[in-house]
This record gives sequence, structure tokens and C-alpha cells, in this order.
Amino acid sequence: MNNFKALVEWLKQALTDKEQFHLGYAAESSEFVRFNHAKVRQAGQVQQASLTLKLINDGRHADLGITLGGEPALDRQRLAAGLQQLRETLPLLPHDPYLLLNHNAWQSQNEQARPLPELGQVLEDISQAAHGVDLVGFYAAGPISRGFASSDGAFGWHQANSFNFDFSLFHANGEAVKASYAGNEWNSAEFARRFQQAREQLEFLGRPLHKLAPGEYRAYLAPAALEEIISIITWGGFSAQAIASKSSSLQRLYAGEQSLSTLVTVDEHISGSLSPAFSSEGYPCSDVTLINAGQGAGQLVNSRSAAEYGLSTNGASSDESPSALQMAAGSLAQADILKQLGTGLYISNLWYLNYSDLPAARLTGMTRFATFWVEDGEIKAPVSTMRFDDSVYSLLGSQLEALTAERELLLSASTYSQRNTASNLLPGALVKRLTLTL
Repeated sequence: MNNFKALVEWLKQALTDKEQFHLGYAAESSEFVRFNHAKVRQAGQVQQASLTLKLINDGRHADLGITLGGEPALDRQRLAAGLQQLRETLPLLPHDPYLLLNHNAWQSQNEQARPLPELGQVLEDISQAAHGVDLVGFYAAGPISRGFASSDGAFGWHQANSFNFDFSLFHANGEAVKASYAGNEWNSAEFARRFQQAREQLEFLGRPLHKLAPGEYRAYLAPAALEEIISIITWGGFSAQAIASKSSSLQRLYAGEQSLSTLVTVDEHISGSLSPAFSSEGYPCSDVTLINAGQGAGQLVNSRSAAEYGLSTNGASSDESPSALQMAAGSLAQADILKQLGTGLYISNLWYLNYSDLPAARLTGMTRFATFWVEDGEIKAPVSTMRFDDSVYSLLGSQLEALTAERELLLSASTYSQRNTASNLLPGALVKRLTLTL
């Protein structure tokens, strides 16, 4: 944080009277381990830091990314070169009619310093759990830092430790069970329990496939499967811009023409999450109830949507997608899932989702990995890959029977350019009817 503060102070002194700036900071110190056949195949560390400089002058603005080297003199030199480049660019740009700056000198600081597990302990736990099985996986852990400062005196700092172990167990016949364990505090007993559940599912994959005809089936969607549905909804579903332009998949929900089950309450809950409580546009982030007991509630509003549609921004990201989404838990106990399902499908994962009818919030996708046929509360056989096509208003609305009391924290496994801080805290969902088409 001190290095970032020093660069902010230098930049303040380097500005002319008419210039303003936003300065974003992103850094990580990460351990990465790749596993194949349950053995460590690659291990390494990544330490990186970068700046995003926005220069503003007379309604014009431009951005530039700068990689930091960790040497104060070198970093100031790179920042100075970036500032000069933006000064030369700004006169070539038009005025931005939707530029809405926050001139408040807000302050925000959050450091979640729970100690991460020693890598040796993690490797020992994985080695013991994976004895005798074919495991492929990826472990990433370490502190992630985010910062923001403006010429108006705003300053935000966020640092959080987290880990994410994303893994698959493969059967000799080529079928696989996919699972993950993530959070900010490694619990060996909880990891062992999660891994044992994956092992038990792996054994069922050795049974002959149960063939299903297209039709409607009772189904349980595990949290990872529900996350795929929730994730595609967040592609503009809660966006103020998409709702105002009538391109949101949840348009009918927000218009009051459709509703979901009263069991469904969804929040963007930044407080205490792994995501920073401020946006790259310079606004503090608010917790927002997006769906309240099945009814459309709040929207995610960034500064551009606020300026264009006369709304109040709540610190949403540039794409107005959630970064710390939570769905309220239900009352279905983990131990009772199969009993309550009775006869139907146990779906661990879904993939290749897309909209088949966006205005109707209708989705299509494939079952993936461990999907099982259940009879009288007992898993009988794996099911071959099937395509589903169904509406969110059905799956999370009229056909939703129960949500689990236990929720699973699912962290983004994305490491594209840097580790991602996005998270979903979700229950599993028991639905009375899921439509399979192929």
C-alpha cells in the first residue's frame, strides 16, 4: 500500500490545474500448483503489480495500463511516461457526454489477513485424499490487492487472502467428477469431506449408463450446476443499462410481468467479500438486493448508466455484473437431498449454456461430468450427456421446490492476466421439472 500511496502523491504533484486523474492498482502474490495423475507436475509463484491511469481534462478522458517493476524510481518513470502519452492523446478525443465523476474524498480500507495454509500442509492433504485415484487439478492461493485513488482525494485499499483448488477425478472409462474447494481458511476436515463425496460419485461412474429419453424430469442441481445458470443470468440480467435498453434477460421480472419462487432472494453482497468495496470508476460499492422473495428489486448501476438514465450509481463495475453474489439458503438438509429427490436426476455440473430465447430467460445447455439417475432416494447409475432447454422462470420459479440449507462458496478460477476476486455463495436447488430435449 505504501508504494501505491507514494505514486499517488507523485501524480498529484505532476498534474496541471485543469487535469484530473483516477489511478487503479492491482497486485497479487500467488502460488500455483498443477496436478496430473494425483502428482505435482508444475509449481511456481507469480508476483505482479500494475496501474491503470485515467487522465481527465475538460470532459475528455483516456486510460492506460502500466506494469510496475517494484523499483520506486522505475515505477515513477513509467507513470510519468504514461501521463505524457495520455496528455498527447486527450486532444484527439471527443467530449464524453456520460462522464460522471465522483468528487467526494471518500476513504475505504479493508485488509483480510487470515493466514493461508502452508503449501506443504495443502499438498499433504491432497496427497492423502487422492491416494489411488486419477486426479487432475489446479491450486492457486495468495493475497490479492486492489487500490484506487483520485485527484479529488478519494482513496481505497483492499487486500484479501484466498485459495482455490479446482480438480477432477477420472474413472478408467474416461468419465469424470469435477469439484472444487475454495475460501480464505483451509479446513483439512472439510476438504476431506468434500473430496470423499467426489470419490463416492466416482465409483458410481463405473456402472453402465442409464439412457434417458427426452422429456421432463425431477432434478437436483448442485451448487456448481446452479452457478452455471446464475452466471449466464448475470450477463446483463441485473444491469441498469440492459434493463433501460430492454435487453436484459430478466426484463419481464423487473417489469413485474414475471416472478420467481418466493424462495429466491439474490444479493450483491460486497461487504466482507473477497472483492473490493469500490469500483474502478471511483465510487464506493453498496450491497444491493437484486431479487427479493422472487420479485425484481435493485439493479447494478455504474456511473455511465447513472448519467445516461438519471439513476444513482451504487458502485457497479463497468459491465454491471455482480462480483460477490449470494443466494439465500433454504431449508433442505444436505443429508436429505437424495431422499427428497426420490426419483430423478442428480446434476453435479452443467456446461455450454446459452440463451435459446433471451427475452423469455430461456436457457439451453448440457449436463456435464457426474450426472446420476436416482430411484427411491438412491443413486442407481450415471446418465449420458443430455441437453436441457428450460426457462429461469420455471427452474427458479414455478418448478422450484426447495433450496439447501448449506451453501457453497464458489470462487472464480479465472487467472487470465491475473487472479479474479469474483465469488458466488449458492445453495443447491431441487426442481420438480427440468426439460431434457436431446
